[in-house]
Amino acid sequence: MQIHAALPTLKPELTFLQPIPRHLVHRAAMAEVFVTDALPVGDDRFLVAAQWPRDHSLYHPDRLGFSDPLLVAETLRQASLYLAHRWYGVPLGHRFIGFGLSFEVTDHTALRIGRTLLPVILDAAWHRSEERPRRSEVRLDVALSIEGREFGRGSLRFAAVDERRYQLLRHRGAPSVTAPEEAARPLGERVPAQRVGRLRAKGSVLERSSRGWRMRADLDHAVLFDHPVDHMPLMAQLEGARQLGHMLTAEDRPGNGGAPRVLTGLRADCLAFAELDRPIDLVVREQQPHGAASRLLLDIAQGGTVVTTVAMTWSDRSDQPDGLSHAA
Repeated sequence: MQIHAALPTLKPELTFLQPIPRHLVHRAAMAEVFVTDALPVGDDRFLVAAQWPRDHSLYHPDRLGFSDPLLVAETLRQASLYLAHRWYGVPLGHRFIGFGLSFEVTDHTALRIGRTLLPVILDAAWHRSEERPRRSEVRLDVALSIEGREFGRGSLRFAAVDERRYQLLRHRGAPSVTAPEEAARPLGERVPAQRVGRLRAKGSVLERSSRGWRMRADLDHAVLFDHPVDHMPLMAQLEGARQLGHMLTAEDRPGNGGAPRVLTGLRADCLAFAELDRPIDLVVREQQPHGAASRLLLDIAQGGTVVTTVAMTWSDRSDQPDGLSHAA
């Protein structure tokens, strides 16, 4: 007789009843909290539960009813913060510095939205950096699934530091930061929302500039600037890169029957802080077709200095009736 056979039924289960406290994921609005629970399942291994909304003011479903792939990045960000505070003793006053984020959607059809919120589970592994122990770098690797169906993977590299160390790193070799209310006003015309895959005019974060494309940083945007910040958040930068990618890949495929490609892969490497009071340019370094997908490499720059590099993969939709293949 195996006495331990009944033990699994005694273990606590992940719940999706309500979001976790908002301060644990550095959010001001409860509506922007997607993580609902987490459980340790081994050494530095966790299961994290999240609910993705059926609709959202920014991360809304596309016109065919599929969830926004950038929800992967935001959920990964929230999971790392929650685990750091809840299980690794990182004080709430510490600052988090991101070094890089990546994700891959391997089964886009799993993201179809029905009549209920999507119950997403992250199988997460917490890794402490052995190469950079002095700066306490951590990497969180996750596999994402919905109702047992794995649909993607992601990774986030970051460090948590106290306020004194943060200020030393924050202003090392950088100009003084202008207060958010004094941020530079947009100079160009905002790109129409429909052209960048957004529903509302305010959802577009791109404008034309003499150099090509520039981020339009509206600091009163309720999602991208959910709380006061002293630099341009990575998620805001990723939104700018995603919107440019949506527009360029759609225009690169005239006569495609109105079926834009979907973002199935992204990698961002953070090289420096992006200031709020200086123009942020998006420079296309490379754009090339790759089978049923398109590869796009961007530099996000200020004053000629690259602050973030973003590589994206945009793939033909496997959910289209014409049977276009899906490239991960």
